[in-house]
Amino acid sequence: MPQENEMNEPKVKTEKASSNIPPIPRLIMKNTVFFALAQALQGVGMQLAVTFSAIMVIRLLGNASLAGLGGGILGISRFAVAYPMGKLTDVYGRKPGMLIGLLMTTSGSIVLGICMTMLSFPLFVIGILILGLGVGAVMQLRVAAADMYPVSRRAEGLGYVLTGSVIGAFGAPILVALGEILSKEYSYDPITISWGLTPVVLLPALIFILLVRPDPKFIAMNLEKFWEGVTAEKIIQQKGAESNTGIKRFLKDKNKQVAFSCYGAAQGTMAMMMVMTPLVLSESGYSLSSISLTVSLHVFGMFAFSVPMGRLSDRIGRKPVLGAGVILVAIGSCLVPLTDQYWIITFGLFIIGLGWSGTNVASTALIADTSDPEERGRAIGTNDSVASAVSIVTPLVGGIVVEYLGLVAVGLLGGAIMLLPLILYPRLKESSPGVYA
Repeated sequence: MPQENEMNEPKVKTEKASSNIPPIPRLIMKNTVFFALAQALQGVGMQLAVTFSAIMVIRLLGNASLAGLGGGILGISRFAVAYPMGKLTDVYGRKPGMLIGLLMTTSGSIVLGICMTMLSFPLFVIGILILGLGVGAVMQLRVAAADMYPVSRRAEGLGYVLTGSVIGAFGAPILVALGEILSKEYSYDPITISWGLTPVVLLPALIFILLVRPDPKFIAMNLEKFWEGVTAEKIIQQKGAESNTGIKRFLKDKNKQVAFSCYGAAQGTMAMMMVMTPLVLSESGYSLSSISLTVSLHVFGMFAFSVPMGRLSDRIGRKPVLGAGVILVAIGSCLVPLTDQYWIITFGLFIIGLGWSGTNVASTALIADTSDPEERGRAIGTNDSVASAVSIVTPLVGGIVVEYLGLVAVGLLGGAIMLLPLILYPRLKESSPGVYA
């Protein structure tokens, strides 16, 4: 007789992928393009938040030690929305969750623009909170991407969608530069104008999501109807596991534990470095456009290599890519504070983004591999909740550390955080890409 804990723990072995890689059907590719375009546009709001949040807090409160407050609030809101939105998309489909997220992102952008006009810190808190809720909700786009592809091409398909952010990476600098130009002509704060232009960018993203047909969850439940030569995928669950679907079971899954820890550490470290570095560049006299370019190159590292990361994950496995991502984030964190030279700091942030890319693609694919479509939104929502919880703390701690110890200490702290996932790393038993023991 098996032990009680063995009866309650689901097996996570998935059906082995065929050695022949199936071609991408026309419908799937069309939906992938729509999602990639939406991903490109929706990231502008988050990039502006990263670029401006620390600067906005200092202008509104006059205290550099609270510079990480905006990043902390973003983490709180993303934490609050991740799992509930995953549950909503598991029930009603992926498209409603993403549409709700885009509407919230638009609303948050408008409020953030108004707060700088009125110099109101309470409005800043409300705006950044709404924006964070929207960004967290739109994270279900990753679930939608994973839904549409079989295990043999899942990480690659996810990479195609995430690569759309490369296009959007340079949308934020354009808005910032335009804001600076218009501010001279109309005597408005450039930050206010940049936020005011954001809804214009987000509107097409709503249209692209509406054009996706059918809902990705339906595709996930009927893969064999959309992919030639692909059989239906079903995670082998032990009796009673379905009724226990939820955060508790996800956190007990040893394979998912590795995904959660790697992605959580990478997201937390990146959030801290992304918030602190623009502040240091600003105090060193660099312009808003220069700071925005640094953030954009970082975002380029986050998404430009998503397809190669996905293909590597599909060819050699999720585990090696996760490990490489962790190491890259640690290296980038230690590299950033070596000097006050602009391009060295920018390169360090780029490396952090590249490492995050590996952990994001591989962890999402791993979680999708080990979850049925009916629970996939909640499973990836749990991953986002863990990462957001870490991201709540790290920017706040980073703000205090940079105020009293300097950026060097922040970089060393980021490197130390990235060592923690290595404790759980051996738990992941991946016999071949997408197949787990």
